[in-house]
Amino acid sequence: MNAIVDLYSSRKNDISIFLNNFYNDNVCNKKTMSWEKTFDNPVEMADIIGVFVDNNDKYSINMWISLDSDFFLNVTDNNVNQIIKYLYERYPY
Repeated sequence: MNAIVDLYSSRKNDISIFLNNFYNDNVCNKKTMSWEKTFDNPVEMADIIGVFVDNNDKYSINMWISLDSDFFLNVTDNNVNQIIKYLYERYPY
């Protein structure tokens, strides 16, 4: 199973602005209120998770991640360190 990152916002431009700033490219041109990306290597999620938490005061966005089928975990300031640590422990290669 691939790892999944879902972003949700109550404001139409926040996800687009966040993604375009993060990737420094026009990744998301739509004024969307949700976005999903799958990762073959779950460790690659650590980058976007870190950037999300570092900038979550600038955007009205919620992030949910899935490492196992049908289970999503909300990424917050309180659990981000444990999540990133877990990614590197569970998928060391």
